[in-house]
Amino acid sequence: MKEELKAFIHYLVVEKGLAQNSTKAYERDLSTYISYLENVENVKAFNDVKKSTILYFLHHLNDQGRASSTMSRMLSSIRTFHQFLIREAVVSHDPSLHIEMPRPDKNLPKILSTTEVDALLEAAKNPTMLGIRNKAMFELLYATGVRVSELCSMKLSDLHLQMGFIRCLGKGNKERIIPIGEIASDALGSYLEESRPTLMKKNHHDFLFVNHHGRPLSRQGFWKVLKQLAKDAKIDKKVTPHTLRHSFATHLLENGADLRAVQEMLGHADISTTQIYTHVTKVRMREVYSKYHPRA
Repeated sequence: MKEELKAFIHYLVVEKGLAQNSTKAYERDLSTYISYLENVENVKAFNDVKKSTILYFLHHLNDQGRASSTMSRMLSSIRTFHQFLIREAVVSHDPSLHIEMPRPDKNLPKILSTTEVDALLEAAKNPTMLGIRNKAMFELLYATGVRVSELCSMKLSDLHLQMGFIRCLGKGNKERIIPIGEIASDALGSYLEESRPTLMKKNHHDFLFVNHHGRPLSRQGFWKVLKQLAKDAKIDKKVTPHTLRHSFATHLLENGADLRAVQEMLGHADISTTQIYTHVTKVRMREVYSKYHPRA
């Protein structure tokens, strides 16, 4: 069975032209699947795999505490693999055909309170060249809710400070216009005047945020800065690059923003993706009620 897996990986690379990370993910998932077939179900050939075999495998993953997103990815890999085996006439049937995807976990996004956001932005305040950059970067992130990948790829030409907005290219190269407030505008103005020209050194490019070498800031570079600032701000929660985006959306809705407007600013194709933040605000309201109401 491992020979068939090798043939499948070769097909993904040569015929489908998949990236190395994608092929590695397929290989990991299917190696786990084959190991289960051989060692648990004692299956010797893929033609012996039944629908119940794959269902048992999914139950096995569930018992191991795997997330539903992991199980869905595994099932997707198995389906693609079995379809390949049919095309290659290795098997006569596809046992994965009518198996439903596991329901996704309904995990609410983790957010920062307004006090924690204030502490993080205060920790970013520093008169050094990188400190001025960090202040501008985090003020912009909280003011607009852009993704970190969008922040790192932002160009000078995307910035329209006098008119009070930024142009952002999101997933699928979809353009959106997002307003920015005075505080973020002032922080960006200081960065462009005082910090960026010095940090640029002899480099020539149009990227807005740069590292200490004057090259475009990477997502890894941003992540390092965020970890340090969260530590300086004494925030105990796990803060990820997406946390400020989640906080931006939740705080807007808590203060009465229209759901459609928040969807537009976040660049969500489907409003159901944005609606998860309304659940967050309800949870927070219950927490506040329980904590402060005298008869809660």
